[in-house]
Amino acid sequence: MAFADLLEQVGSMGRFQVLHVSLLCIPILMMASHNLLQNFVAAVPPHHCNSPTNLSLPTLDERDRLLVTVPLDGQGRPNKCQRYAQPQWYLLNSNVTDEEEDETMLDIELQGCEDGWHYNTTEMASTIITEWDLVCDLRSLKQMSQTVYMGGVLVGAIVFGGLSDRFGRRFLLLISNLMMAVGGTCTAFSNTFSLFCLFRFVCGMALSGLVLNSFSLIVEWIPTRVRTVVGTGTGYCYTTGQLILAAIAYFIRDWRWLTLAVSLPFYVSFLYSWWFLESARWLVLNKKSEQAVKNLRTVARINGRQAEGDKIDVEMLQESMKKEMACSQGTYSVVDLLRTRTMRTITVCLSAVWFSTSFAYYGLSMDLQKFGVNIYLIQVIFGAVDIPAKIVVTISMSLIGRRPSQCAALILAGVTILINLLVPYGLQTLRTSLAVIGKGCLAASFNCCYLYSGELYPTVVRQNGMGWVSMMARLGAMVAPLVLLLGEEVSWLPGLIYGGAPILSGFFAYFLPETLAAPLPDTIQDVEDRGISRTNSKGSTKKEELAMKDHVNSPLKETA
Repeated sequence: MAFADLLEQVGSMGRFQVLHVSLLCIPILMMASHNLLQNFVAAVPPHHCNSPTNLSLPTLDERDRLLVTVPLDGQGRPNKCQRYAQPQWYLLNSNVTDEEEDETMLDIELQGCEDGWHYNTTEMASTIITEWDLVCDLRSLKQMSQTVYMGGVLVGAIVFGGLSDRFGRRFLLLISNLMMAVGGTCTAFSNTFSLFCLFRFVCGMALSGLVLNSFSLIVEWIPTRVRTVVGTGTGYCYTTGQLILAAIAYFIRDWRWLTLAVSLPFYVSFLYSWWFLESARWLVLNKKSEQAVKNLRTVARINGRQAEGDKIDVEMLQESMKKEMACSQGTYSVVDLLRTRTMRTITVCLSAVWFSTSFAYYGLSMDLQKFGVNIYLIQVIFGAVDIPAKIVVTISMSLIGRRPSQCAALILAGVTILINLLVPYGLQTLRTSLAVIGKGCLAASFNCCYLYSGELYPTVVRQNGMGWVSMMARLGAMVAPLVLLLGEEVSWLPGLIYGGAPILSGFFAYFLPETLAAPLPDTIQDVEDRGISRTNSKGSTKKEELAMKDHVNSPLKETA
């Protein structure tokens, strides 16, 4: 009897599983709020220099006061970072010709915004930009704050990944919920930009802990036959979270209250997370079989299968997990991801796929103001496009395979981003439509690579493999905001990089083995055999096949 059979015996997808998955999905709804919170709390409102405070200006309306104190930029709008050193009263004279104005402007002395900035708070009552004047010389700090947050996500993936295998999924889930709640609350009450970044880093770490342990508890308590459906459902929870963020941000225009609003629900998650049962799989692998039996019997009782649950004992449980226990006794590390030829190919190609997908995804998603469309509307559109995108790629993966679906999603995303560079800025509808298509393709790529990676890596190093590619995705998300800074010098350069990276990784994905309808590999040897079969099907000789097997077996014997 396999462990999957034990889950069927205690109720399959019964009341416990439905309640368990539902409660675990609630925090996932709010994860998107923290990932994309920067779009709203760091929105840059229209701004210009304040008038000099040491000058006695006559009573003028706002338009005239602005005319004599702030020059216009190249687009005819008030300059954001400079003002006249002295008021230019002649500009109030409507008889001044353009030629006379241009000649006068050559001798006018300009200065920086010595008395601060005036912000248009019509759309946003308050943001961290207006709070700490993160404009002009400090404008790069906006992107840095998001990079710091994504750095926290990266560190959290490394830290919580190892700790959850040692201390259990439930305990680390509790810690993560509490960290997110407290970190978000402290972020909302930060009185300096440095503290804001520090607590955002804590929130990033907590988010990784929530993702890793929530998905582990979901997968390890549900039957194999419903994993695809449940996995797709949890993915749509994140998509729904993007829509929820737009709604909350629309009604809460102050960045402190908005941050607090998306953080408080995690206190509730922390409280009800005490109800969760630790994964029986983890308990058995960590020599806590008695507790695993108790948890299985509890599940059976909740599902109305108490009689079947009472039949389960320690011996039956250990027998059902004999294979997993045998695999866990071996010593495997990240080095095994590169030890053999096919494993190297898989790891290098998946690293490129995950990095570029995350890099381009957050590059598009974290700069919504550039589209010139209402920021709340564009957030809804960007969130909603994930729904059809994931449906299409799921059908595509089932019909034509994982590899062509992955390649197509990446290359199409890159092409739409590059085409957008050629569209005039004035055609906002077309620019926005192309960006939405590109973002949908990247969401499809994410959906594909999660499933594809799990099928490519063998059981003995699957956690190491998924941890590695997840780290590459975090690196991509960290770098994405920094690339936007290049647009200060060359406006089209960020778009070229965001579009080129997915196209390049789409070609990398071509070299991955196809896994459609293939059994999951358990050992590195299984992966190598699949790689050999693929090579042989393309025309290799029997002699080459045998030579490759010898090459594969040699390093494997050394590690045994």
